[in-house]
Amino acid sequence: MSEHLDVVIVGAGISGISAAWHLQDRCPTKSYAILERRENLGGTWDLFKYPGIRSDSDMFTLGFRFKPWTSEKAIADGPSIMAYLKDTVAEYGIDKHIRYSHKVLAANWSDEDNLWKLRVERDGEEIEMTSSFLFAASGYYNYDEGYTPEFPGSEDFAGTIIHPQHWPEDLDYSGKRIVVIGSGATAVTLIPALADSGAGHVTMLQRSPTYIGALPDVDPFTVRTNKVLPEKPAYVLNRWKSILFQSAQYRISRRFPQFMRKTLMTMAQRRLPQGYDVEKHFGPRYNPWDERLCLAPNGDLFKTIRDGKADVVTDTIERFTATGIKLTSGQELPADIIVTATGLNLQLFGGAAIERNGVPINLNDTMAFKGMMLTHMPNMAFTIGYTNASWTLKADLVSEFFCRVLNYMDEKGYATVEPQHPGNKVDERPLMDFTPGYVLRALDYLPKAGHVAPWRLKQNYLLDIGLIRRGKVDDEALHFTKSPARVGASA
Repeated sequence: MSEHLDVVIVGAGISGISAAWHLQDRCPTKSYAILERRENLGGTWDLFKYPGIRSDSDMFTLGFRFKPWTSEKAIADGPSIMAYLKDTVAEYGIDKHIRYSHKVLAANWSDEDNLWKLRVERDGEEIEMTSSFLFAASGYYNYDEGYTPEFPGSEDFAGTIIHPQHWPEDLDYSGKRIVVIGSGATAVTLIPALADSGAGHVTMLQRSPTYIGALPDVDPFTVRTNKVLPEKPAYVLNRWKSILFQSAQYRISRRFPQFMRKTLMTMAQRRLPQGYDVEKHFGPRYNPWDERLCLAPNGDLFKTIRDGKADVVTDTIERFTATGIKLTSGQELPADIIVTATGLNLQLFGGAAIERNGVPINLNDTMAFKGMMLTHMPNMAFTIGYTNASWTLKADLVSEFFCRVLNYMDEKGYATVEPQHPGNKVDERPLMDFTPGYVLRALDYLPKAGHVAPWRLKQNYLLDIGLIRRGKVDDEALHFTKSPARVGASA
């Protein structure tokens, strides 16, 4: 006999913890378990071990709405975030529902039985489980393999090549020459951390620049509110100040891109040595927020460059050599260690095979309702957080709506809910309105979005409060059905 649960949550990271808390709070009679393939919770924050790992969103919004982040430090390091998550699951008893070393291999929806049939690998053996609802909280990238392009001559390099997703915890880089390939959030985090903890010299090698903003890691506004207000009102105020700041910054960037570009370039210029070629090394060809804007707490990357501990080279790679990297310009960068901070491989549902009645579902053929439910997939929700704000803001909204749907179904006696594809009434759009390489590489794999609500994935928390938190559950795009037994009983 397979174990049956009302809800199975896949993943014990921020999204899974959010889903569990909301289930307990809003649907207390529902049985649930969190299946976590790893041996620890935290998702991203447990996986990445590279030096300096930290949030690139402020903790007042990366933290949960229901669990105040009480430190004045807005930008927190990885260990502090892990401690916060562990405190959260212990405080609310969520830890008792997490099953570690449980990897979901396949999920098959049965129309006949109105449930999900799961194949799960547990400590090397395969078991079966069933659930009435499935909540995919496994993030959007492949935990097993980061993205590394093929570099000619990489087999000739005599030093060490590392992808940050698989950082060796015993790596000794003291006094070593390090080249970090990439200019995204990981590289911007790594370079000051390596330079300040003993590396000989660090070079950021980038094909093209990224916009980088500087903000204090301790917010003066937070310090003041924490002094004059009790803890809970202070947290609410700090959180909303962060939400409104993020929203305003993004909207200004999109409406007045040249103004924001000039602001960011001036911010960098003031923090770099006089005469530094800011346009070449920190002036991207795209507009602000076409790709995610990187954060340098207290301007640490600029300070590291100004102090001579690191430099930036903007060029393309011809090949790796035995002693470093030869560039297209002819310059050669000597290196003892090369870090390929070249991005992620997108993957939904933790790589599990998704089927309906034993027939595989091609995710690219589905369309996302409110960015959280897919056509052809009944009784399922998933979380993809914001790309222009903190992940958790969207995770909490998705969890709330999922619970509202469950309660509505119980109230009306429904057994299934499934978004209905709008057909040619809605123009298809990419799921993520965002153009970094890891998204562009996965467009043929990802579900589609539409050009209008509720099929359009919005990147605006304030609008999503109305669309998701306050939007009606019995949306015309959702098709609810009763089980055959219920229909017969009511006839």
